[in-house]
Amino acid sequence: MTWWEVLVGVAAGLLLLWLSLVVALWVVARREGDSTTMTAVLRLLPDVVRLVRRLAADSSLPRGVRVRLGLLLGYLVLPLDLVPDFVPVVGYADDAVVVALVLRSVVRAAGEEALDRHWPGTPEGLAAVKRLCRVG
Repeated sequence: MTWWEVLVGVAAGLLLLWLSLVVALWVVARREGDSTTMTAVLRLLPDVVRLVRRLAADSSLPRGVRVRLGLLLGYLVLPLDLVPDFVPVVGYADDAVVVALVLRSVVRAAGEEALDRHWPGTPEGLAAVKRLCRVG
């Protein structure tokens, strides 16, 4: 396998993860009667990636939190998943679930203030992430 095939695979995986997260947020929003706009949801994945990177780099957070975030980034980059990605819909939905669970764990350990402090996106995006993680 060449380097460009790996790069294309990683880019395709991130795109599918993003789409899974968008669908999950849309379903949750409709079920709860949320008024989050689709534009805010579409901007969410880049903000979540920056959030995870910023949280992982914050030396004021407990080491266990930073380790969890590093493992999350590794999980997202590696082609091995809980549910193989070739399984339609569910294969990529597991990535979104793992992100939500890890962020929920991080917020419980580090506090909601850490999430607020490091969130790079819009207030609507932060509210959507908090709802997805069932915090706030």
